[in-house]
Amino acid sequence: MGLLLSKYRPAQLGLKIVSVGFALSGFSCGGSSSTGPSAPAPISDPATPTPTSSPTPTPTPTPTPTAVPVELATNAAAWEIGPVIDGKNYSSGLPLRPYQDGDHWYFDFPLSPGSVHYVTFRFGSLSGRSRFVMKYRIEMDPETLLVPPCCPEYISVGPTPYIQRRGDDWDTDGYRWWASYASPMPITPGEHELTVQLDGPWTSVMTKTAATHPSDFQKAKDNADRIGFTFGGGTGLGHGLYATAPARFVLLSFRVE
Repeated sequence: MGLLLSKYRPAQLGLKIVSVGFALSGFSCGGSSSTGPSAPAPISDPATPTPTSSPTPTPTPTPTPTAVPVELATNAAAWEIGPVIDGKNYSSGLPLRPYQDGDHWYFDFPLSPGSVHYVTFRFGSLSGRSRFVMKYRIEMDPETLLVPPCCPEYISVGPTPYIQRRGDDWDTDGYRWWASYASPMPITPGEHELTVQLDGPWTSVMTKTAATHPSDFQKAKDNADRIGFTFGGGTGLGHGLYATAPARFVLLSFRVE
C-alpha cells in the first residue's frame, strides 16, 4: 500500500486469400458434354423492362451511451475505513464506517496511536467514466497537525484518489493505483475541491505508471472493485495519518463522471 515493497503498499495480419473464380460455360469454351451443336444465345425481349435494384438504406448509427454521474457521498454506510486485509483493519481508533450527516458524511481523525489509511467504496467497473470530482472539508485548528505514524518529520498527504482492481492480492503491482499527481500536501483546514481525470498520469503500488503500462491501468479501470481515497505521507500514500488535536474530515460530494 505504499511506495515501498511491503504486504500492503500503495505508491507498478493476416493473410488475405483472394479467390478468383473463373466461370467457364460449355458454350464459351467448346467443352460441353453434348455432342450436338451448341444452342444459340437467348435474345432479350426489348419490351421487357430491365429491373432496377433499390438502394440499400444506410442504417442509423446507434448513439454511444453516456455514463450517468454517480454521487457517492450520500451513503456513508457503503463506505469502508480500512483497508481490511486477512481480517485485520489497518486503520485504527475510528469506526469501520463514516457517520452520515444529511447529504454528506464525516469521520474524526484519530489521535496517536490510531491512524486512518484507506477510505473506499465498492463501485465496480469504471468503463466509460472519465473523472472523479470530490469536495471535502477539513475541520481543525491551524496549529493542529496530521502526522504520518512512520515518520512524524514528513508532511501529511491526502486525500489521494484511489482505484483498486478486482482480485487484488495486496502484493501484485498494477492492481492498486493512485492519482499521486493530484495529492494535496500538506493537508490544510477549509473546504477543498479535487478533480482527477481517469486518463491522467496515475501511478501504481510500486513502479508502474499509466504512461509506461497503459494496458495494466486500463484493465484496473475496466475491472475496478473499490474506489475512494487514502491518507499517508513519508513511506506511502496510504500508510495513514493521526491528528495531534481534534480534527474532522467531511466528505461533501464524491462524483464519478
